[in-house]
Amino acid sequence: MPLASMSRLIPYLASTQGNVEFELEFGKDALGIAYVHVRADTALPLVCQRTLDVFELPVAIDARLGLITNEADEAGLPPGYEPLLTTDGSLHPSDVIEDELILAVPVVPVKPGTEQVERSWSDPLEEDPEQQAKPFAALQKLKVSRK
Repeated sequence: MPLASMSRLIPYLASTQGNVEFELEFGKDALGIAYVHVRADTALPLVCQRTLDVFELPVAIDARLGLITNEADEAGLPPGYEPLLTTDGSLHPSDVIEDELILAVPVVPVKPGTEQVERSWSDPLEEDPEQQAKPFAALQKLKVSRK
């Protein structure tokens, strides 16, 4: 499926070039819970917020979604299942893939391998020990000059 067909994902991307390879497996587990097993692989073109370079973030999704019809059913899902609310019991596979890719986009995209910029900021109080010893010296000067 092309990235360009995912209208809700496009605002997070630097470009719409690329495809998503996916596989959906529907079934019921031993407890009778309906699920969809989602596997997807792609590379999302993102803008690094540290360097402003475009880079491709490899994404591999492997999730098991428990199909529920109301929010109260979420508590009944066993561990390892993420809830997928289907109000009328149906779902659109392309929407499921797009939702999982949106969840995979980092809040602040950072290109792997970029080093964090570290700066050492000097403390003005350390440079002038007299200022550190008398924090209200400036107020004293104002009081003296008003007389």
